[in-house]
Amino acid sequence: MRSTAESFHERIRWRDYRGAAELLIPERRERFNQALSARGDERDLSISDYELEQVRVSEDGKSATVVSRMSWLRLPSLTEQTERVTSQLVRRDGTWLVARQQGGPFARELGDELSTAAAERER
Repeated sequence: MRSTAESFHERIRWRDYRGAAELLIPERRERFNQALSARGDERDLSISDYELEQVRVSEDGKSATVVSRMSWLRLPSLTEQTERVTSQLVRRDGTWLVARQQGGPFARELGDELSTAAAERER
């Protein structure tokens, strides 16, 4: 699970957004990709640093929470932002996937609640 969180952060840091999307639950991928394209993130977003600070796996082993600190710059702003990011991961068919992320440069795409049907699939 930690390797999934690490890999997601590494992929967005090096602008491998297609690779990062593969680590999202399927219900999040299309919106994530559309937002990247609409904002021009492949060109304008730079993740300068991240650090995984805390990893907690649920008692049943089906979900986990990862807290990280991430720094990024999104043009045209010239100000680097640093924020604590909380990622929720779920285990599906033996594979850990990012289900939700609060804070950070993708908070709009990954931070909202899924519809009831999508949330059922997330379990």
